[in-house]
Amino acid sequence: MKISICGAGTMGRGIALSCILAGIDTVLYDSFSQAIETARAYIQKQLQVAVEKQKMTPEQSEVALGLLTVTSDFLAMKGSDFIIEAIIESREAKVEFFKRAEEECMGETTILATNTSSIAVNSIARYLQKPERFVGLHFFNPAHIMKLVEIIRGVKTSEETVTRSIELSKKLGKQPAIAKDVPGFIVNRVARNYYNESQRIVTEGLATVEQVDNIMKSAGFKMGPFELMDLIGVDVNLDVTKSIYAQYFNEERLQPSLLQQQTVDAGLFGKKSGEGFYDYNKPTE
Repeated sequence: MKISICGAGTMGRGIALSCILAGIDTVLYDSFSQAIETARAYIQKQLQVAVEKQKMTPEQSEVALGLLTVTSDFLAMKGSDFIIEAIIESREAKVEFFKRAEEECMGETTILATNTSSIAVNSIARYLQKPERFVGLHFFNPAHIMKLVEIIRGVKTSEETVTRSIELSKKLGKQPAIAKDVPGFIVNRVARNYYNESQRIVTEGLATVEQVDNIMKSAGFKMGPFELMDLIGVDVNLDVTKSIYAQYFNEERLQPSLLQQQTVDAGLFGKKSGEGFYDYNKPTE
């Protein structure tokens, strides 16, 4: 099996790491060389951590790394069983990618999959020549740890494509969940309330960011909403909220938060930029 991933950002590199840990030949493509080098370093670091924690041997780490090809050559994705897109949350950008991938890289049995978290699968599939071999495969961050994968079936997605997507998810050690092609699918539709209501509480001065996170963690959540937005990327999370809000015709409860917009406007994108709702540049005590 060969899996190709387009986009060497947070999600793309996490999906690639999941694939090589499952023993799959993996191509990680990005047109930006810096993104490729950053992704390679991240994957190497995660494998090193796994060795240090005795979750794998040094030999197993070397084998896994040997399965990875990072490249800026678009055609390196040819001959793949799956081509998974993990680029910016823009329908236009995704359509442009898939049209090119279908023309230049798609084989007789290749499945094209989008990792979109909010854009309608059907709105991309309508532009493809073979929509029956197009599906949503939505991983969650960090992709090599989180078990859930949403499989979103478009109107023309074939049963074979869904079946193979389920098989791939299980091979990666994931738990697949079939989702309808509705805005936000399952998780992001539910999670908007987790983020939006928390931000309303802070905006209204009823509690601080830290207090809200601590309360939610005391209730059993592993991460508070603000910690989670920082991990995902405050900008990415805001884009998803805006997308879902628009697709639900501006339903009030899904309205984006001015607090989040101001945070993004200030360039505070979360862990990836060193500061978001929290400052990650401060030395830990």
